[in-house]
Amino acid sequence: MPQDEYRWPCEQCGAQLRFAPGQTRLVCDHCGHVQEIPAEAPRNRAKALQELDLAKGLRDDLSSGEMVDVRTTTCPNCGALVEITGATHATECPFCATPVVLDTGTTRHIKPQALVPFALTEAEARKAMVAWMGGLWFAPGTLLEYARKGRAMNGVYVPFWTFDADTSSHYSGERGEYYYETRTVQVRVNGKMETRQEQVRHTRWYSASGRVARDFDDVLIMASRSLPERLGDELTPWDMGALVPYNPEFLAGFQAEGYTVSLADGHDEAQERMSAVILQDVRRDIGGDEQRVHSVDTDWSDETFKHILLPIWTAAYKYNGKSYRFLVNGQTGEVQGERPWSVWKIAFAVILAAILVFGAIYLSDPEALNLPRPDWMN
Repeated sequence: MPQDEYRWPCEQCGAQLRFAPGQTRLVCDHCGHVQEIPAEAPRNRAKALQELDLAKGLRDDLSSGEMVDVRTTTCPNCGALVEITGATHATECPFCATPVVLDTGTTRHIKPQALVPFALTEAEARKAMVAWMGGLWFAPGTLLEYARKGRAMNGVYVPFWTFDADTSSHYSGERGEYYYETRTVQVRVNGKMETRQEQVRHTRWYSASGRVARDFDDVLIMASRSLPERLGDELTPWDMGALVPYNPEFLAGFQAEGYTVSLADGHDEAQERMSAVILQDVRRDIGGDEQRVHSVDTDWSDETFKHILLPIWTAAYKYNGKSYRFLVNGQTGEVQGERPWSVWKIAFAVILAAILVFGAIYLSDPEALNLPRPDWMN
């Protein structure tokens, strides 16, 4: 069924159902009716979670069953590619709260193969966010008040790529080994020259070459440009063992973002991360006290990928005309965010610190401040 035709009507009253985080059921907020989400057969589950061939994906040669047409619109503020199911034509960007209107066109995307369902409810996510905000120094007082009483957080499935690869790398470089020589030096101590012995470190360098191998599994790359990369990366760790085959019923009542990082760009970023790990393997293989790496030639094989959705609760807070975003990992409760600073609190802290420093100097040595010594100190 095309994505814009998904419906989840309640069997009892006809109202729209929503997925219940932490469960495998849909619930009706109107009448309380519950409908179970059928479990995937083991064979279907294994097939759905299979990796896709990277070379085919990069040359746009995937089968029609691995592609999907979706209605999307781009947020004019943060650039998020918002996907919405059902007949909705206007909504709000879940990342920055900007109103957006859906057009009538469709975009052809690689279909999500799997997702991690929401495990935290909105109330649990808000509790985690409030606890995190409570530990922020110099945050505006209105921030915590907003977190406690602000509008409901948005539950969004954010797109990610995962990449697998087998690698074999040949390297050349140098291994540095320390050795020490003793030398005699003259130093001045209390106005007199003294002769002392000291150890001087040197390095001998030896040519080194060899081969290292490493297999990479599920290197995770955020496929969204609407979120700051740092925030998305620091929401880890994710339990990939909780992945289930993609089922639109898990999206009932939530929003999903389309990927804005292409498969090719995601692969380039994944290879950079893998190459950094390979470089550390090379340094360990060279050994010694220091290493110089001249070249690393890597053969990449059995490269595969998956397109998955991961659950994130989001909130946007405006302070002094600027929007700040907060993210909560919908699986673990890990919190990351952009935080505003209260100028008044910082100024007060600086003034208080200056008073304390002045007071400490005055009590210990008032003459240093050109002030008379109080009688009680005489």
